[in-house]
Formats: sequence, C-alpha cells, structure tokens
Amino acid sequence: MKRQALLIAAVAAGLSMTAMAETAGTWTVGVGAGYVDPESGNGTLNSPLGKLDVDVDSDVRPTITAEYFVADNVGVELLAALPFHHDIDLMTEAGTVVNAKTQLLPPTLSLQYHFDNVHANVKPFIGVGANYTTFFKERSGIPGADLDIDDSWGVAGHAGVDFKINATDAVRIDARYIDLEPDVKLDGDKIGTAEINPWVYGISYVQRF
Repeated sequence: MKRQALLIAAVAAGLSMTAMAETAGTWTVGVGAGYVDPESGNGTLNSPLGKLDVDVDSDVRPTITAEYFVADNVGVELLAALPFHHDIDLMTEAGTVVNAKTQLLPPTLSLQYHFDNVHANVKPFIGVGANYTTFFKERSGIPGADLDIDDSWGVAGHAGVDFKINATDAVRIDARYIDLEPDVKLDGDKIGTAEINPWVYGISYVQRF
C-alpha cells in the first residue's frame, strides 16, 4: 500500500509538472548566439553603374533576451545583440561584382505564448512582434561614393522550444522571420530597396527568475 501511495504521488507530481504554467510576474534572461540568414537574392538597385543585383551574406553574433510574463504563459520579450557584420555583393549587368559592407543592430520586441501540457521538460512557444533594424558603417565599394541604408521597421514572427534542465534553467532553440526591406541611397539619392527579409536562428541558455 505504501508503494502504491508513493507511485500515485509520483504520477500526480509528474502531471502537475506537465501542466505547470509560466506564471505572471516571472522573468527569464537568455544568453546565446543568433545566425542572421538573409533570403536568397536581395533585390535590384538602379545606380550610376547601371542595375546592381544585391546579395547580402549571413553572419552570427552573441545575443541576449529578456522576457517578462504579463500573464500566465504570456510574455513580452526583447531581443538584443552585438552588431552583425554583412558583406554585400553588388553585381553589375556586365557581371562585375562590387563589394559593399554594412553593420546592423536588429532589436526585436515580441509578445509570446508558451504552451503547457506538451511535456514536463519541453516548452514550445510562438510569438509576433516588431523589429527595428539600424544600419551603420556602410561602405559602397565604389570609390568616392557614399552608401546609406535607411533604418527599417518590420513585423517579426518567432517560434521556438525550451528544453528544461531543471526548474529554473533551459536550453532554447528558436527561429525568427523578420520583414526587413530598407531603402538604399547612394550619395543621398535613393537607388532602390534591399529585400533582406532574414531568418534568424538562435540557440541560448535561458534562466528563469
């Protein structure tokens, strides 16, 4: 009878862990890395050199997130990172490649829902929010020409899974899609729009407070 009682208690404890919500008033902080991967083909610019096909490369940098739960399982998260560095290939109609560069910061604010009743140690979540990307240290690769990429607002979708290590710590794997299409200027004149629209893949260590 004692063994049966212990077994029943253990099962009940397991079920209570499965149904455990992320409670209102809780904070989480995550530290990890993000990989910004722009979509393939990033538009065409109309420059003094003629039409330029744009290709923006990928980069990985350290990231940090902070999330506050405004209600059970509902959190507001802010993503920050060290500046991402991107090489930009600008291909002329003749096939010549001009090598431009930029750095960017993509802070993103999201409203997220964390699911219960999946597994005691696995917590998937989804979110949607706003991204503000600021560009700086642009280089055109064209002697004497000044490249400027405008800062940009866009919608950001987010999904991921927390794999719990214990009651307070977890490893997170996630992905974001960011609507990012900034205007591009050369010597102050708009020459088109860069269709970057990246996926941002992340892995981080998350602690709950």
